[in-house]
Amino acid sequence: MPLTKLSAYIRLMRLDRPIGTFLLLWPTLWATWIAGNGQPQARIVLILSLGVYVMRAAGCVINDFADRNFDGSVERTKLRPLATGELSITNAVSVFVLLLLIALFLVLQLNRESLYVALVALGIACFYPFSKRYTYLPQFILGFAFSMGIPMAFAAHHGSIPAVAWWLLLANLLWVVAYDTIYAMVDREDDLKIGIKSTAILFGQHDRIIVFLFALASLLVLAGIGFQQGFNHYYYGGLLLASINLLYQQWLIKDHNHKLEFGAFLSNNWLGAFIFCGLLLNYLA
Repeated sequence: MPLTKLSAYIRLMRLDRPIGTFLLLWPTLWATWIAGNGQPQARIVLILSLGVYVMRAAGCVINDFADRNFDGSVERTKLRPLATGELSITNAVSVFVLLLLIALFLVLQLNRESLYVALVALGIACFYPFSKRYTYLPQFILGFAFSMGIPMAFAAHHGSIPAVAWWLLLANLLWVVAYDTIYAMVDREDDLKIGIKSTAILFGQHDRIIVFLFALASLLVLAGIGFQQGFNHYYYGGLLLASINLLYQQWLIKDHNHKLEFGAFLSNNWLGAFIFCGLLLNYLA
């Protein structure tokens, strides 16, 4: 395979931009450690982590397939392989099917309940890219897609999904809406021209305060989970660092500079990492 073609496939799957993988991985790891009471099965950790990597790549492929006629009109996405013609629709579909087969192989190493969750997750992931044509709330749909690793972690460990998993899913859903709205703020002008909908457009001039409230609500739910689970000060220390990161994001987006908005979006990787580190130290202590 020529190097230019290989580069196009890498960019199609966003293997060169792992931020989405990290944002999908952190809540999956939160759930895996809570489900395993601080001692998750190494096999489950490995399978879920690989699954995150594969399904994020598959999600990028189906997203670019859905947006292939729009990406060329958006400054940030105009060089994507399907928009430029570097790869064909057949190429994209082939890669998508291959990634799904790998994901299926991984989930079959878990229990039946995990397979059921995976099928729901696949349906949501496939619907998300097309939802931007019909609703101003695609960030909520992405939030569910990026949260399905949470019930899967509990299902894999216990064969059931307890209440704490749904609260954790709610916290992550709120967080995803917050950071993906910031991401959509970068494209807002282009999206308005081509008819793509988003919460950034819906929230309009109130976007900054609404993003803050969603992220704050996420941290409050996580604090409630910590109280209910009896977590120690290390966990709350992680939440404190996440809160400082949230304030930093607010400072970055205050002037609606697109470069700084994108930086604010990227900094959510640290927010997720702070929470996981606090959770990890909680169990180690």
